[in-house]
Amino acid sequence: MSLCLSGAAGAVALAVSSFTLSWTHSVERVEWWERWEVTTAGLRPIEARVVGTGAGMEIPEGAVRDGDGWLFRPHLPLQRSVLLAASGRTPSGWTLCAAGSCRTLGATEADPIRLWVSPVCAADPR
Repeated sequence: MSLCLSGAAGAVALAVSSFTLSWTHSVERVEWWERWEVTTAGLRPIEARVVGTGAGMEIPEGAVRDGDGWLFRPHLPLQRSVLLAASGRTPSGWTLCAAGSCRTLGATEADPIRLWVSPVCAADPR
C-alpha cells in the first residue's frame, strides 16, 4: 500500500507507513501538527499537537501539556481519504513529512489536495 496524494500536478505515491502534517492556523497564526498512520484500510490519526487555543482550536479533553503546546490523541475514526484545502490565503501551506523528507502542499490557491491509501495511485478515489 502507498500513501497517495493528488492535486493540480496529478497523483504521487509514497511508500510509507506513517506521515506528519503541520500547518499554521489561518486566524490564530499558531502551529498545528498531526501524525497519521497509513494502513491497508485507510488513514488513522495517531496524535496531534497544538501550540495554543483560539478560533476552532479548543484543547480537547485528555490533552497533556508538552513544552509550549498541548499533545492529544484525536478521536476520529479511520479515514478513507483526507482533503487538504489550498486557498492560498493562509500564512503557509501544509507541510507533509514522511520517510525523512518534507514537502509543502497547498501554499497557493488550487484544488484541494486529497490523501488516500491504495496499491496504485493513478486514480483519485472520488
